[in-house]
Amino acid sequence: MAQLWGGRFTKETDKLVYNFNASIGFDQKFFHQDVQGSKAHVTMLAKQGILTEDEKNQIIAGLDSIVADVDSGKLEITSEYEDIHSFVEANLIDRIGDAGKKLHTGRSRNDQVALDMKLYVRDEIKEIDELVKKLLETLNKIMEENLHTYMPGFTHLQKAQPITLAHHMGAYFEMFRRDRGRLADIYDRMNYCPLGSGALAGTTYPLDRAYSAELMGFAGPTMNSMDSVADRDYVIELLSAMSTIMMHLSRFSEEIIIWNSNEYQFVEIDDAYSTGSSIMPQKKNPDIAELVRGKTGRVYGALMSILTTMKGIPLAYNKDMQEDKELTFDAIDTVKGCLALFEGMISTMKFRNDVMENSAKHGFTNATDAADYLVNHGVPFRDAHGIVGQLVLYCIEHKKALDDMTMEEFKAISPVFEEDIYDATSMETCVNKRNTIGAPGPEAMKKVIALVLTVMMMLSLTACGGGGTKDTGLPGIDMKSAEVQTVSSDRATLEVLNETFSTYLGGLNYFTDSDPQAKLTYADLKEHIGVDCSTYQYQEEYQRGVYTWYTGEDDACALALFIGDNGKLVAAGAYNLGM
Repeated sequence: MAQLWGGRFTKETDKLVYNFNASIGFDQKFFHQDVQGSKAHVTMLAKQGILTEDEKNQIIAGLDSIVADVDSGKLEITSEYEDIHSFVEANLIDRIGDAGKKLHTGRSRNDQVALDMKLYVRDEIKEIDELVKKLLETLNKIMEENLHTYMPGFTHLQKAQPITLAHHMGAYFEMFRRDRGRLADIYDRMNYCPLGSGALAGTTYPLDRAYSAELMGFAGPTMNSMDSVADRDYVIELLSAMSTIMMHLSRFSEEIIIWNSNEYQFVEIDDAYSTGSSIMPQKKNPDIAELVRGKTGRVYGALMSILTTMKGIPLAYNKDMQEDKELTFDAIDTVKGCLALFEGMISTMKFRNDVMENSAKHGFTNATDAADYLVNHGVPFRDAHGIVGQLVLYCIEHKKALDDMTMEEFKAISPVFEEDIYDATSMETCVNKRNTIGAPGPEAMKKVIALVLTVMMMLSLTACGGGGTKDTGLPGIDMKSAEVQTVSSDRATLEVLNETFSTYLGGLNYFTDSDPQAKLTYADLKEHIGVDCSTYQYQEEYQRGVYTWYTGEDDACALALFIGDNGKLVAAGAYNLGM
């Protein structure tokens, strides 16, 4: 039994106790993070003169050789070690001798495991974020392709008003966009390094904690050593965010299951994402959607478990906190698997446009528009509401849609109806005239799609350590090589960008290149994104660093830039407004 303690004990730990206490069966998952932290630690120790350069080099070389052997399968992580820390240290000492015994200088397992878990969670947040981003890209593609795909919108699972598939997918786009924002918030809040906190009260060694943090890409060291080793808020926050992601996936899955049923037939799931029955040859089951829906409770369970574990723990570290790992690891793997499979399912899924539109027509989703028609012809709304109720009742009794009624039938219920009622209540009219931002009208949806592409890019460059943070050592994006994203839209796109940014970010002020308050010069912009903005006719600055440029009518081009508080370019979007 290899462990990092035992000097004050007179006999060996009972085997059952040892197995109950050991964590090697699951904490080996952050083997690479443990080595990463150890390499940073000894590098800092050498800088501070606590280790010699030769000792540092020996330790790092030994750690690298362990990693190489584990990755190649030459060295196996086995249960003879209490935990991943003892596995690494014992093998290091076997390889390099006494220098390896200095690895743990100025460090406790308490701050070591806190560091390993943070490094692991931070890496996983970035992977989850990429999967959510890919799902958003797929949703955006479906939105772009289905601006005129009419379908019923529902309330209480009853057909309510006509919308488009683009609009329906846009609702889920917003959900998953918020999920990315939550992941970015968690990343920023947790991105402080606990290494150097010791068991709970720091250490007498002259450690440079800020340097250790910098080596590993943290924003800085944590500010209280007791909290550093006892903090699992970031685990709870991640499990909460993942539970929300799973809730969104589950809601979406529920709709796909319904849409895939024989009664709806709105979609056909690809064979690659379906299964059959062992006894009923006609069956094609939406098992992926059902499993995603089912696994949501599994992730919820992990969240409730860690909340329950942490609720009664006094400061500082307690062994209970070892329970933060297994369920968290499982929840992370579950969410990543569900996101990948769900994206594959909807990207290959076929939408039956004709069935959806026919369902909207025969579900009286245009009844509200028929009432509005009467109101626009002088009928009080409450009277109009009653008249259209009679129309619906008549259609149900005669098994027809409002669109199928003859003019004589319309006039028999109200003489106000004229031939233009057919145009007023067509699916196209019902949808197209709803063009306020957020509505299903195609013009509104085009503007929103153009806007969300910019928002997606901004999130990509700022979320999870991106966006101008390269100088701090965080994993970011070098804006000099960042692509400028181009989308097709109309000139009104710029107007909605301006309107939206003004609404959310405050008023606007004009500035020119000669304005001393300007954060970037035209030369800076050309260097950053390869676009010469000096020929652009208008320049507008929004507070909090959102800028837009656009050329004259003939050029029909716009550029949106997002400037961070530090004056660095964090996102850019170019738009062809003449398409």
